[in-house]
Amino acid sequence: MPRDRHVYVVDDDDAVRDSLSVLLEAIGHRVRTFGSAKEFLEVAPELPMGCLIADIRMPEMDGLELQRHLNERSLHFPMVVITGHGDVPLAVRAMKAGALDFIEKPFATPTILASVEAALSRLDSNDQQDPATVAVQARLGLLSPREREVLEGLLAGLPNKTIAYDLAISPRTVEIHRARVMDKMGARSLSELIRLALAAGLQPK
Repeated sequence: MPRDRHVYVVDDDDAVRDSLSVLLEAIGHRVRTFGSAKEFLEVAPELPMGCLIADIRMPEMDGLELQRHLNERSLHFPMVVITGHGDVPLAVRAMKAGALDFIEKPFATPTILASVEAALSRLDSNDQQDPATVAVQARLGLLSPREREVLEGLLAGLPNKTIAYDLAISPRTVEIHRARVMDKMGARSLSELIRLALAAGLQPK
């Protein structure tokens, strides 16, 4: 491996911290856990760079606040946000601020491992440009004007019914367009679709 693979888990749930620690250490990662965002923030400047897995909803300081403080200090830990509350607007805010992925609890093992690997691969690369960005932008170019409008609605956190009303089409038609958008973008989940769209430069209106 190009470097030690450090992963930091920040979650106020003991069970989540323990399960992620066991899972990630079993495949060779060096894992350190923290029970609060403030606890991590206090030592972050002294830590080797690594993947940060942080819960979005924690007492005192939540994951978004932690992310903001890290950005202000130019501590750019590739961040994977986890939450027990599926919330697309929160996902958009986190990803606009630099998070790489947004995963809902309970998460599947392959999903969290893939996100961690993507974060660590980002660290392993010294390239300033993400080689995957061009490919994602090409996928975005495959969308029809209506599919792009539906995607913009999803980025804004709107439910299918609201998107349908705004576009003067039926909710069923929105579902069809949404499925086509997911297929063309190569996304397996809504959070992955949002991440890909933001990586391609599409911003919520």
